[in-house]
Order: sequence, then C-alpha cells, then structure tokens
Amino acid sequence: MTRVAVVGAGAIGGVLAALAAARGHDVTVGVRTPFAALRVSTGGVEHEVPATVATDPGAVGVHPWVLLATKAQDTASAAGWLGALTGPGTVLVVAQNGVDHAARVEGLVDPGTTVLPASVVLGAEAVAPGRVVHHGFGRLTVPAGDAAEGLAALYGSDTDGHADGAGLAVVATGDFTTVAWRKLLSNAVANPVTALTGRRNDVLAEPATRDLVVDLAREVMAVGRSVGAALTDADVDALVAHYDGMPPGLGTSMLYDRLAGRPLEHEYLTGAVVATGRRTGVPTPLNTAVLALLRGVRGGNGQVT
Repeated sequence: MTRVAVVGAGAIGGVLAALAAARGHDVTVGVRTPFAALRVSTGGVEHEVPATVATDPGAVGVHPWVLLATKAQDTASAAGWLGALTGPGTVLVVAQNGVDHAARVEGLVDPGTTVLPASVVLGAEAVAPGRVVHHGFGRLTVPAGDAAEGLAALYGSDTDGHADGAGLAVVATGDFTTVAWRKLLSNAVANPVTALTGRRNDVLAEPATRDLVVDLAREVMAVGRSVGAALTDADVDALVAHYDGMPPGLGTSMLYDRLAGRPLEHEYLTGAVVATGRRTGVPTPLNTAVLALLRGVRGGNGQVT
C-alpha cells in the first residue's frame, strides 16, 4: 500500500479518495475549507472515509501519488498543494474535464513529476462540504505507459478497465487526444444545456432540444478533428443514443454547480471548443452563442460565474 493525496474533495475527488482508501492506501485529502470527515454515499448507504483531511499543504509533504480533482478553473489556486505534494518520482493524475490537462499544471509542480492526464467518467454529486453521493460507476482513461500501469494497480484494475470490485476502472490508451475530445464532445453539450435550462439529463433527449444537441456536437466534432482527434458522425450518433438511454434523475457537474451557486467550468469546456476553433479556422457559431450565455450566468452571490 502507498500514500495517496487527493487535492479537492468535491464529487470526483471525494469518490477517488474513498476508492483509494477502500484499497487500504494511506489517503490525505487537501481542501480549502475544513470539514470533520469525508463521507461518501453509495447505494443509499453513507460511509465515513478513513482519510486525513488537511488544509495546510506545508504540513503534508511529498507523496508518490497525487490526484488533482479540483475544477479546471481552480488549478492555479491549488498551486500551494501541487508544489508541496510533488517531488522527483511523484505521479500527478490530472483528473479534470477539458483538454490540455498537462499545460494547466506546467510550472506548478516539481520538475521531476510525471504528469498523467485523465479523462474521467464518474457519476457523483457533492451535496455538502465533505459529503458526496456516488451514483455507482467510475472510469479513468489515461495515456498508456508505466504511470498508467501504476495507477491501475493502485485501484485494483488492469489497464483494460477490468476492476476487482473496488469500483474504479483504469483504461490505458495510445490515443489520448481522441479520448479527451470524445469526452469534451459530451461535456460541451450536456453541461451547458442542463446548466442553462436548469434541468437534469432528461432534457437532452427531448424533441425541443434534440437539434441543438446534435448541432452542438457536430461543431465539437469538427474542432476536435482539426487537432487530430479521430471523431466521426458515429460519435455524435452514439452520444445521442446515450442521452436517450440515460436513467432519470442524473445531472451534470455544471448543473450541480449552478444550482449550488458555484463558479462554472464553461471556459474549459465550451470555451476550449471556441478557442480551438478560432485557432484552427473551424466555425463554431452555436458554441460561441452558448459560451456568451454561460458567461452571463450569475451565481448565488450575484457575481458572474
């Protein structure tokens, strides 16, 4: 067993910490706002996670494994944690939405750190500080290599995604660009539509929004292809079919953030699509319009998020 530090105890971080602790690892969770204990509910049963909750990076020290699970826009504010927790030989798993994971932490970590970007598929919801509901599935897809092998072993998976019951599958890929953009294909559609309508995922399958869902996805597909992602119309079709078959009641992280009055992640989702399209010359009129609306959303404190 080994020492694992998780930076950020929201939905993703809370579940990743809980699943690491369930494997017997010595887990520390780095947070900005203290709480007494991390509690994660699965299948209607809440468990207290045997993890140390820390607020002072200087008191924790270097770890062999660090998982960055803050929102993408909070990466810079986690600089103190990243500097204190990483050293030669550390593997930093950037478990965030969007693309360009490694670029976000450049200059914030020890030069000897191995940065492992991760595409996250995990159903979870932060319902209060230190309290997370895990809806029962989880997968990290990462670039193939030694770090991927180590992460799989950490969570009791193999790199083909076969887990031993701990609840997290780890998949290694030789084409992380396509994986990241395929995830963004979903995130840049589902997150904005649910957040702007205030509805859970059932809104994505309704006739009133179906054309918008398809056209937004086609724009993202075109932009992803311009930077080497092997996306096709079949990915759009699969996305629509996925929304049609979603169980009722699930939402997106951006919807949960808006309902809670928290800042939104739109600059790293829709914003990444629009910025990349401008750089590569791919038009994104629908995503540009959605981005303008998201930039006008105000949180519970009256501030633009």
